[in-house]
Amino acid sequence: CKDFSLCYWNPYWMLPSDVCGMNCFWEAAFRYSLKMQPVEEVHLAVVACGERLEETLTMLKSALIFSIKPLQFHIFAEDQLHDSFKGILNSWSFLQTFNYSLYPITFPSENAAEWKKLFKPCASQRLFLPLILKEVDSLLYVDTDILFLRPVDDIWSLLKKFNSTQIAAMAPEHEEPRIGWYNRFARHPYYGKTGVNSGVMLMNMTRMRRKYFKNDMTSVRLRWGDILMPLLKKYKLNITWGDQDLLNIIFFHNPESLFVFPCQWNYRPDHCIYGSNCQEAEEEGIFILHGNRGVYHDDKQPAFRAIYEALRNCSFEDDNIHSLLKPLELELQKTVHTYCGKIYKIFIKQLTKSIQDRYDRPPKER
Repeated sequence: CKDFSLCYWNPYWMLPSDVCGMNCFWEAAFRYSLKMQPVEEVHLAVVACGERLEETLTMLKSALIFSIKPLQFHIFAEDQLHDSFKGILNSWSFLQTFNYSLYPITFPSENAAEWKKLFKPCASQRLFLPLILKEVDSLLYVDTDILFLRPVDDIWSLLKKFNSTQIAAMAPEHEEPRIGWYNRFARHPYYGKTGVNSGVMLMNMTRMRRKYFKNDMTSVRLRWGDILMPLLKKYKLNITWGDQDLLNIIFFHNPESLFVFPCQWNYRPDHCIYGSNCQEAEEEGIFILHGNRGVYHDDKQPAFRAIYEALRNCSFEDDNIHSLLKPLELELQKTVHTYCGKIYKIFIKQLTKSIQDRYDRPPKER
């Protein structure tokens, strides 16, 4: 029915019909089924250890500010952080846009000590997420030092762009090979020309659990749960960046399994510290900011710190979110003595659009 209000009850068929006598039953059933379908949740995972509580909460806040679909947070944290997470997240429950689950840091018992000391405490937890979250089909993993400057829904939608062989998505470690780490220093295989960065990793975990991976340890292909420990044993003396290096090795041997997204989805100081080298961010702005190397907490990259402090101090009220732009731009203008600060407009280009899209429309249109 083009105008469903014109439907009436037809006593002959005992079905609703429109005024032209056309049967409306299937339209009614279709519309009812749409109402009954559950809304898709976006699953977001993070691993927090040590002094990363505030940083993690700021990341979660940035996700909540812009997201459209409901969010399911999977937070892996040291036991002493659990009460603090519960206290803050429960105080946000009025939003009614998210749920969360807290998990302990968990490694395979026979090799737990070895995994814990790899790179940074708890960092390698992400490798085991497909094995721990067995009921979760797809997942977005992010480091604690991530800030979303546009809806999480948008990177989640990249899952639909995976071809039949792709199981995960990451951004390149570098755009400019002359300053690349992997192509200059790595003592192990790595993906592509400059490797990939695992700080933002989108995963189809159902595919990851099912796949048999090519490797350089045996002619037999291995599943995700079987490949990790042999890989660590072979390369532990040659890897610098821990779990990220292991992921690079896996996707070096299985390049068809990786979807590579542009640098604006994982924008780091390396993209501007010696001059701008992320063209997509120059054109459209930064989508996800990654403040690695502790730049949110020192004075080395004040443009990154300005974004972090603006979102950390922001509350969830519409007026507060909308009013953060002007003082933030003034702070960013103070950073033009740095290479990243010279291009400060790319730091707020997408952020401005996200705020306008989400908070400038009347409430009924959101």
